[in-house]
Amino acid sequence: MIEIRICQNCEIEFRIDPEDFAFYEKMQVPAPTWCPECRLQRRLSFLNFIRLYKRPCDLCKKEFVTNYHPDAAYTVYCPECWWSDKWDPLDYGRDYDFSRPFFEQFAELWKKVPVIGLAVDLQTVHQSPYNNYTGGLKDCYLLFQAGEDENAGYGVYVFGSRDMYDCSLVRDCEQCFDSMHSYKVSNGVGIRGQLYESSDCKFLRDSHGCHDCAASANLHNKQYYIFNRPYAKEEYKAEMKKWEDLGSYKKYQEFKQKAETHWATYPRKLRQDEFSTDCTGNYVFSSKNCKDCYEVMGAEDSRYLLMTHKARDSYDISMWGDIERCYDGIVGVKAVNVRFGFLCFEGAYDTEYSVLSHNGSTGNFGCVSMRKRDYCILNKQYGKEEYLRVTEKIRKQMVEMPYRDRRGRDYRYGEFFPSELSPWGYNETLAFHRAPLTREHAAAQGFLWRAEQKPNHKIDRNAADLPDHIRDATDDILQETIGCEKCKKGFRIIPRELAFLRQKSFPLPRQCPFCRISEKLDMWMRELKSVRTHCTRCRKEIEIASLYASERVLLCKECYQNEVV
Repeated sequence: MIEIRICQNCEIEFRIDPEDFAFYEKMQVPAPTWCPECRLQRRLSFLNFIRLYKRPCDLCKKEFVTNYHPDAAYTVYCPECWWSDKWDPLDYGRDYDFSRPFFEQFAELWKKVPVIGLAVDLQTVHQSPYNNYTGGLKDCYLLFQAGEDENAGYGVYVFGSRDMYDCSLVRDCEQCFDSMHSYKVSNGVGIRGQLYESSDCKFLRDSHGCHDCAASANLHNKQYYIFNRPYAKEEYKAEMKKWEDLGSYKKYQEFKQKAETHWATYPRKLRQDEFSTDCTGNYVFSSKNCKDCYEVMGAEDSRYLLMTHKARDSYDISMWGDIERCYDGIVGVKAVNVRFGFLCFEGAYDTEYSVLSHNGSTGNFGCVSMRKRDYCILNKQYGKEEYLRVTEKIRKQMVEMPYRDRRGRDYRYGEFFPSELSPWGYNETLAFHRAPLTREHAAAQGFLWRAEQKPNHKIDRNAADLPDHIRDATDDILQETIGCEKCKKGFRIIPRELAFLRQKSFPLPRQCPFCRISEKLDMWMRELKSVRTHCTRCRKEIEIASLYASERVLLCKECYQNEVV
């Protein structure tokens, strides 16, 4: 039967359906006491994607780039040291103290056991060191949540792509610039909404199967369109000569603004769900029976997923995929039956309340950085029978002796880690992009806040003083520190980026990489919240992204398909 509960955090009602109870029973966990949105915010407060710092490795002592602030009181190793055999996580093992709450003991362990300073593999360390939550990169710079890319920079959620700059939420693309939500696109520029299986398109929104089209919306299998008007091939080429010189920053912005004004006259595609059946949420592709899921591909029988690829029978997972039977965590790469895990991957199995368990670790409870070790509790190894006996006793103790945070919220067995255990400030994490808070409001909700580091570099040239056209940018620009027009911090153009901009004839950026990434990230996060309304045409109730609620025309899927070009 359906049960209505009051969220322990926000005190708003939320619903638990019969199939949810069936899942919780199968996972042998209690039903949640926090609503889905608060559970997501709590998980995202552990994900620092794009804030990078420099601090010395606590093993080799060399300074390296990391997402841990220098003041964060953790033992942080550079990726090369963390992946090495120079240390053993069992050396940090300790006995469980049944007189103290579990999370209190775990918080102490987490600060002692070495953690990886950037979540990257060794290939990425050697070839693309300035990235995070990535693997299999070559010649990439400032990519976050990305994999198997080459010569790409400045983006979030970029997979299987090459020769890409200032693109986010793209997969299997090449030669693209300043784009979002693209799949199998070649030579795409200024793409928004969703574009897939297309080539040589500029400033398209919500289209597919298009070639040589520009400044249009809702096109399907079209060629030679500008502002949604068809042209003959030679006419198209002649008309595009007015706009093709996008190496001018002024011209680029003018064409972009005209395209956005034109888009506004066409109804949006309010949900992206190609090749999916019986799914709700947005940007759900090639999936079935997935409810309340966002930015998901190849998932089945799951609920409350975010940024997850190939998930089966899982709930409340917020990265990164190739998992089965997982609950309330951030896990991936053949993780199975992982409950309340953070960065558990590479075959982690039957693991609970652990951080960075990997490489086939089985039966870890409350462990940190455990690899190829079975049946461990607080990094101390047990025999299988004793492990099962002690963990059952711990679960019972977590119910009877809950951890209580500064706001008085109880954390019993069945809750993800308390946000106050996060190594990162709320303003450093993905949670801030999804639900921005002031420092005061964040503190009131029990989140840490990290003060901004003051830049100490000299600005050589402000963004407003850059040459308008890329052809006028000399190699000297590589030696200059440019003042971002938005945040005023300094940034530099890297050689690979300049070569790309020259080759494709795109203008120099006026904002620093982090402002450019954050702009797309903020827009994306606003697309991942749903509200219910009614179709403007047929009045059927529909679910849409809250970002689009103010659109003049709101169409259900059937009515939208009747109107697209």
